[in-house]
Amino acid sequence: MSFHILNVRPQPDQVLVDIADYVMNYKVASDLAYETARNCLIDTLGCGLEALEYPACTKLLGPVVQGTVVPNGAKVPGTQFQLDPVQAAFNIGALIRWLDFNDTWLAAEWATLPTISAASWRRPTC
Repeated sequence: MSFHILNVRPQPDQVLVDIADYVMNYKVASDLAYETARNCLIDTLGCGLEALEYPACTKLLGPVVQGTVVPNGAKVPGTQFQLDPVQAAFNIGALIRWLDFNDTWLAAEWATLPTISAASWRRPTC
């Protein structure tokens, strides 16, 4: 018994089309926007690299099968890992969010720079 399977992809939802259009075509004209994005990226990388100091975090990292290396895979910053996209996304996400969810991390501020920047942007100035 054989089945005929159609391999026809449906049209994407309009919201996905709108997001893709924005990503591909929006032109940033603000120096402040670039500076803020740069600061957020540096903060994110710093949080991820600091998270490498926590064994509870690093034990979550790496490939599903120990020793696996994916040629042309995604590299996980601060580690020797080169992983498939799904595992790399989990690893990178675990690193950059570790300090946010770790209750042993206490800093002068309760939030990271991206959170503070967003809050400052929304707060009216007097």
